[in-house]
Amino acid sequence: MSAIQFIVDFLHNPLAVLNAWIASIGPIWILAPVWLVLFIETGVVIMPFLPGDSLLFALGTIAGSGHSIPLVPLLLCVWSAPIIGDESNYWIGRFFGKRILDSGKVKAMTPERIAKTQALIDKWGPLAVFLGRFFPFIRTFMPFISGFNHMQWRRFFPFSVLGGLTWSTLFTLLGYFFGNIPFVQTHFEWVIVAILLISLAPTIIGLVKAGLSKRKAGKAGQAGDGAQAQGDPTAEAAAPAPQPGEEDAPAAQGAPHAPNAVASPQAGADGTRGDDGDDSYRPRHLAD
Repeated sequence: MSAIQFIVDFLHNPLAVLNAWIASIGPIWILAPVWLVLFIETGVVIMPFLPGDSLLFALGTIAGSGHSIPLVPLLLCVWSAPIIGDESNYWIGRFFGKRILDSGKVKAMTPERIAKTQALIDKWGPLAVFLGRFFPFIRTFMPFISGFNHMQWRRFFPFSVLGGLTWSTLFTLLGYFFGNIPFVQTHFEWVIVAILLISLAPTIIGLVKAGLSKRKAGKAGQAGDGAQAQGDPTAEAAAPAPQPGEEDAPAAQGAPHAPNAVASPQAGADGTRGDDGDDSYRPRHLAD
């Protein structure tokens, strides 16, 4: 089953997909593919679109029903996978980051997403590793960019562990305690979609804001260029009036190294040429 097909089937009927896995390989062995999916989401930079949040909630729901997956082995699985995945992605970024980015083969790693991840690191430092865990796509790019930027591993590792434990425990226990409520069971597919949309909301809002800011800056630049090309009289009117004494300043501003220089008597109207025709100034005492 391809990754895309798995996501489509999972979003359509997540409990049916997981229960089919349990019926096929058993309630303990299902933890192996679950571990692999959670590891790949954060450990391989080319797979940021896997539904980690929704998968944890659905697994917690099945564990909460008391019929199949034991909670303790499930927690051990979902704790270890994202932590080891983060470590893998960090070292991939550290040793191969430039080659991967220069290749342009990771289509999901757009300049906007990289910039948003980098902005989080610039603003929060290693705390961004913890915060980025709760945002799809960014949770995949954060360890990669941290390694690429050579963030010290001893600063990266504690926040990576804390983020992995908090994220996996939160969504698993939400499913464990609330996933079997009758209303949630009746509308389970929509609950999964809602979790996905809520998780994606900050990323979508950030991308929309960045796009609007870029468009606004582009329009402002075009307006400024148009005003310059047409000789906008308002721009001239806004120029500050000369201060007393500025009228005696040299007409040419291209020679700040000669503040006492005056133009030659034979200079042109712009006062920029000496009497021998070269672009020079004559000292005041020679002009006198």
